[in-house]
Amino acid sequence: MKMENGKSLPKPAVSEIEKKLLERIRESEGPLRIMHVCGTHERTIAKYGLRSVLPENIEVISGPGCPVCVTPEEDVNIAIALAKSGATIVTFGDMMRVPGSAESLLDAKSEGADVKMVYSIDDAITLAEKKPELEVVFFGIGFETTVPANAAALLRDTPENFSILTSQKQTPPAINLLASDTNVDAFIAPGHVATIIGTKPFEPLAEKGFPVVVSGFEAADILLGISLLQMQVEKGISRVDNGYPRVVKPEGNTIALKMMNEVFETADSEWRGIGNIKDSGLVLRKEFEEKDAARKYEDFYASALEEVRKRAEGKDKKRCICAAILTGKAKPPKCPNFGKECTPKSPAGPCMVSQEGMCYNWFKYSREGGGKIA
Repeated sequence: MKMENGKSLPKPAVSEIEKKLLERIRESEGPLRIMHVCGTHERTIAKYGLRSVLPENIEVISGPGCPVCVTPEEDVNIAIALAKSGATIVTFGDMMRVPGSAESLLDAKSEGADVKMVYSIDDAITLAEKKPELEVVFFGIGFETTVPANAAALLRDTPENFSILTSQKQTPPAINLLASDTNVDAFIAPGHVATIIGTKPFEPLAEKGFPVVVSGFEAADILLGISLLQMQVEKGISRVDNGYPRVVKPEGNTIALKMMNEVFETADSEWRGIGNIKDSGLVLRKEFEEKDAARKYEDFYASALEEVRKRAEGKDKKRCICAAILTGKAKPPKCPNFGKECTPKSPAGPCMVSQEGMCYNWFKYSREGGGKIA
């Protein structure tokens, strides 16, 4: 029985489909180490205790599937510097709590900076329209899932006092990097991302010999993904199987992709805890650079950014092993802060901030992520 806040949680009912998938999974005796790269997958795995019902020969680890978790400190620093210089920074709720080099946007807000939470880029544009006296900057983070909405907004006429600070990532380059740097046999590809980009971008990974399955987000979807990966391994093949055909098409969402490519172009990008990954970022094209907050206000926030960086010097940071967790090299309980100095109420690192973060989910769901602590 799982525990949450000291109370027993009801044991989830197991459907007949899930029972059959588990039987199939347990029939295979070969060892299989699987990495998923989606925070929602981790949430499902932890919430429904899937690790605890898998056989010992199957291990599912979490990769860099949480967009909040991989947003680099420097991008957070720039957002804080903009806010402290007088701009109005608007972003998603989780992003407000992610620590930069010395503090978070929420800390800056408590010191008087104008930082607001929004649910979408459209909310930010509406604010700019209603408050023309403000310089509204939308801190746009995320993977390919959120980029089309940003592109669609910028393709419309936006107020002169609106701009965007981008920290957007593309997942396939990161997965390809981890495939060569991590002891993993197969991958569960992110279903949300695949609804936009399709299954084809994951084919180079399969060509390298890694079985790949695009999975949905129900417990049965995850179990189906594991079963499909086992089948590939048993047959000695590696390909991209679509385990989420009710939503994902091989070509993806062509309309969304067209908008993305019209507004953004590929660039190298820094991933928190991983480093610089070639061709993994999305930046505004030259035609839209007047909406790039980092360029538009470069002189405006320069001194504030230097002060933000200086505040980090000599600061006694809580030890955080998010980097190892994001690359599948460690599990949350290995962190000396986990459940002690680092909790969802007082996070030391980004993996404990977001509901898609591995540390957050391991802490919330019995602190075991749905399985035994190694």
